[in-house]
Amino acid sequence: MSTLIIAEAGVNHNGDIELAKQLIDVAAEAGADLVKFQTFKADRLATRDAKKAGYQIQTTDSKESQHEMLRRLELTEVMHRELIAHCATRNIGFFSTGFDMESIDLLLSMGQDHFKIPSGEITNLPYLRHIGKLGRSVILSTGMATLGDIEAAIEVLERAGTARAQMTVLHCTTEYPTPMNEVNLRAMQSIHAAFGVAVGYSDHTPGIEVAIAAMAMGATVIEKHFTLDRNLPGPDHQASLEPAELRAMVAAIRNIEVALGDGIKRLTSSEARNKPVARKSLVASQSIKVGEAFSAQNITTKRPGTGISPMRWDEVMGRIATRDFAADELIKL
Repeated sequence: MSTLIIAEAGVNHNGDIELAKQLIDVAAEAGADLVKFQTFKADRLATRDAKKAGYQIQTTDSKESQHEMLRRLELTEVMHRELIAHCATRNIGFFSTGFDMESIDLLLSMGQDHFKIPSGEITNLPYLRHIGKLGRSVILSTGMATLGDIEAAIEVLERAGTARAQMTVLHCTTEYPTPMNEVNLRAMQSIHAAFGVAVGYSDHTPGIEVAIAAMAMGATVIEKHFTLDRNLPGPDHQASLEPAELRAMVAAIRNIEVALGDGIKRLTSSEARNKPVARKSLVASQSIKVGEAFSAQNITTKRPGTGISPMRWDEVMGRIATRDFAADELIKL
C-alpha cells in the first residue's frame, strides 16, 4: 500500500497567497500526495493575551501576542478557493486542518472529505464530536498526548459516528524542531497495538531520516512541514524542509515502499544470474585418477557454482572416481 505523504505548508505562506501557490508548486514537484494548510480565525483560536510557545517567540516578534501572530497568518475563504483551484492545476490534493468548528464546516462546504485533528485539539470534546458526527476519514495527531488521551479521543469520535476503521492516528512530538531523544518512534507501534488503528507519523525533526524510518516501521501516513526557505520570517520555517529536502524525502519513501516487498524470502531474478558466479561447487584440488576414492585430500570447493553443491560433500566423500579429473576440474559423479 502506498504511503500517504502530506507536505505540510501550514502557515509558511506568511499570509501571502502567491507564496502559498509557490508552496503548492514545490509540493507537487516533490511528488507529495497532499499539500496541507491551516484554516482558522485568530479570534476563535486564541485569547488576546494567550502567550506564544518558546519556539514561536524565538522565530517571530517577541513583543507580538499569539493572537496578533495568528491574525497575520489567516487564510480567507477566497484564498482557500484560489488555492484549491491551483492545486487542481498542479494535480495535487488540497488539504487543510480546521482548528475550530466553523473552519471545519467551511472546509466541508468546499469539498474536503477527510479531516485532520491537530495535536492541540485532541482534548477538545465539542470539536471532536463535531468532526466525529461527519462520519468521514479522520487523521488524529497525538503530540503532547498520553495513551489515555488518545483512547478518550477515539471513543468520542466513535460515539459521534466515525468508525475506528476510518481513523489514522499519527504519533507526533509537539516541539519545533523535535530533539532526536524525544522522538520515540516505537510509540507509533504502541498506539497501533493498543487501539488497532492505522498509524502514521507527523515529523518535526530536522532532516528526513526519521520520517523515512517511520514509514519503514509501519506508518501509512507521513506528514512533514516544508518551506521555500528556512530563513523566511515566521514561526515554523526553521523546523521545515526546504524544496530539495522534500523531494529527497518523498523519493526515499517511495524507494522504501518498493524495497519492503512482500516478506517472502525467495531467489530473485537478478540473483539467479549471479548465483552460478557467487556460489561454489566440488572441485578437484589435485589430479585424480580413475578408481581413486574422493576425499578431503583431493577435493575442495571453488567457484563457479555450476557443478555439484558443496552441501553434498558427505555424500561424495568415499565415492570412486569413474574417470580422471585434472586439478581445478568440477567433479562429476
